[in-house]
Amino acid sequence: MPKLIHQRVLLTLLVLSVLSALFLPFISFAPNRLVSGQPIMLAQSLHGVDWLGMLPLALLLACVFLPVSRWRLIMALLASELLFLGLIALSGREATLLAAQSSSTLARTSFGSGLWSLAALMLLVAADALSRLTPNVFWRTLGNAQIWLLLVLILLSGQLDNLALLREYANRREVFDAALLRHLQLLLGTLFPALIIGVPLGLWCYRHGRRQSGVFALLNIIQTVPSVALFGLLMAPLAGVAKAFPALARIGINGIGLAPALIALVLYALLPLVRSVVAGLQQVPREVLESARGMGMTRRQIFLQVEVPLALPVLLTGLRVVAVQTVGMATIAALIGAGGFGSIIFQGLLSSALELVLLGVIPVIALAVIVDTLFKFTLSLMERERG
Repeated sequence: MPKLIHQRVLLTLLVLSVLSALFLPFISFAPNRLVSGQPIMLAQSLHGVDWLGMLPLALLLACVFLPVSRWRLIMALLASELLFLGLIALSGREATLLAAQSSSTLARTSFGSGLWSLAALMLLVAADALSRLTPNVFWRTLGNAQIWLLLVLILLSGQLDNLALLREYANRREVFDAALLRHLQLLLGTLFPALIIGVPLGLWCYRHGRRQSGVFALLNIIQTVPSVALFGLLMAPLAGVAKAFPALARIGINGIGLAPALIALVLYALLPLVRSVVAGLQQVPREVLESARGMGMTRRQIFLQVEVPLALPVLLTGLRVVAVQTVGMATIAALIGAGGFGSIIFQGLLSSALELVLLGVIPVIALAVIVDTLFKFTLSLMERERG
């Protein structure tokens, strides 16, 4: 009996997409940002020829029942992209129409749960198609990047300017830019000290194996302390130091602000970084080291020319974990006055403004994804060079 369904994952995602389109609101329209909006379904937003935009959905459905091939995977990828970008563009058009019909400048058009679900599901369809097309991280990264590049072009075109999220950005552009700069400062200000401390400490642990357990036990204790608690624990001693040494206070070392945030983030970064250094050096084959010694290489030459290059992928993997972790934890640092996107998020929570919360949350997610992708891209390039 011939196989009827060839892509069960795709079928599941399509069923969820249809249910989201039928039963969840596509967008919502509210007289201002503080009241609940009126839900508008996808069917209400489609007019006339807009229904032709559902053709990519038919192509995806055809891919479910046809044998899997390279060209059908490409077709599924392109169809999911078209649906994703088309839904976003449609929400922008509806927001523009609703803004023109409303007499109030405070009116807001927001993404509904249906649009969020549909967008996420289409991205999952695209990711599934890409993973089947190629296992190579390099090409998968490029494939994902072109989807987001097209979305950026839609944003720059101004089609989405009447959406509530974009209005919040327009009203707080300077605050947003300052938050982005501070978040990057927290990220880079954590990675460099963590590398300066973590790499030598990891090397020392590798060369003194008996002392690893004590170092890792201490770093594990630090890692288990909740971030808010660690920020709070650092406030009192740093405030005392700033009071005793006014010169330090003048350069920004105080109980609140950037200093306690950076110290806490660096402490959290040490465990994964030190572990990656030790693991990377331990996985260097002993046969390679013996061959290097047999060639007459000095201990310094073996370390720089053999151990470091072979351990570098593992070290970069650990640094990738640290970087993504720091992007997320830097958000909490806003509670002690460190700024960043966390300040926008907490301001939105206090004022019950969902779009303001999203204005802080979405860049944090995007920044984490970009950082993770850059590290994956670098590792894939290293693998290609070795291959």
